[in-house]
Amino acid sequence: MSISLRKYIFVVLGIIAISFSCSDDGISNDTNDDSTYQDIIDPVLKINLSALPDYANQDVPNYITRDNTNGNPITDEGATLGRVLFYDKNLSVDNSIACATCHKQEIAFADTGRFSEGINGFTERTSMRLVNNRFSEEFRYFWDERAISLEEQSILPIQDHIEMGFTGENGNPGFPELILKLESLEYYKVLFEITFGDEMITRERMQLALSQFVRSIQSFDSKYDEGRAMVQSDGPDFPNFTEAENKGKDLFMRHTQFNMQGVRVSGGVACAICHQPPEFSIVPDSKNNGNLFVEDQNSDLDLTNTKSPSLRDFLDKNGNINGGFAMHNGAFNSVNEVLEHYNEIPDSFQGHVFGSIDQRLKAFNNPQKLNMTAIEKQQLIAFLKTLTGQDVYINEKWSDPFKD
Repeated sequence: MSISLRKYIFVVLGIIAISFSCSDDGISNDTNDDSTYQDIIDPVLKINLSALPDYANQDVPNYITRDNTNGNPITDEGATLGRVLFYDKNLSVDNSIACATCHKQEIAFADTGRFSEGINGFTERTSMRLVNNRFSEEFRYFWDERAISLEEQSILPIQDHIEMGFTGENGNPGFPELILKLESLEYYKVLFEITFGDEMITRERMQLALSQFVRSIQSFDSKYDEGRAMVQSDGPDFPNFTEAENKGKDLFMRHTQFNMQGVRVSGGVACAICHQPPEFSIVPDSKNNGNLFVEDQNSDLDLTNTKSPSLRDFLDKNGNINGGFAMHNGAFNSVNEVLEHYNEIPDSFQGHVFGSIDQRLKAFNNPQKLNMTAIEKQQLIAFLKTLTGQDVYINEKWSDPFKD
């Protein structure tokens, strides 16, 4: 090969290398150029690209077996992008609402209102907790299970008229306009690049990232977990539990014996039939739980509630309901009210017949009457408090990544 030809080839290769190393907007496409990327991130986000939090390899107890990750495994990069999307108010039409507005870390990613407030008013149902969402056999989402996956659920609030407003209807901007909005933000070019290999923002990629972040939110440092690690199953007394906590656990786990009138005569109260330990996730085929608040406007809609979050971190460290409200319609604001509801399921309510209620809340085709004593209720509450962890409320990797 002649020297001149060799020089020509080197020049051509150099031009090609330069064209591939720089994008039109001046951001390097070299994923190893952390300093350039970090310079873009630093003015806006509290994220160190060279030391991302561990989302992908978090410790999960060996007795936890349920997992709905499916084809979207958690990565550090994907969950980091999801975290930014989760806290970014740019995802609402008027830049006032983020996912985190209605799912607050300090209360187990629940909300503080009976109904959640969006850009155009209040939702018909309260926002549920997001803790341990991954560890469940439940594949449908929202209280009425209208979303077929967490990935689908993750963007529906963005497209809701009341919540975040990108409906694409009645003159309102739609998802294409949201993507254009995010494309104008330099930090998303970096985050999509390091997650997916290029800067392209799509609905599907947003769904993947948001779902990875939500699935990463886990709580396994409770008193229950400390005790469960000491034994082979949930049956025996936990060595670290008080007498009241162990009795409450027994009530929660043990089956109930009813008479022909549906009145409990012995045994436990069988909460575990619907709230499956050790994940304490709802059974996939759960149905209406008999709760219809007298002020509900759309009773037919409310009769479809079937989804429930995990009971882990249902209560805060003081024994109060995280967020202050329970049930899909925020009907109860104390755990005693919740227990009393299940203590005696009503025969009918607002003209609706008892037959629509989940069969597991019936005994010999009568509404269950558990006849829990005041002491038994206290014992159940003592046990429910053991399901509350600590790290999920304060860990920085689930916190707001934006700088003030």
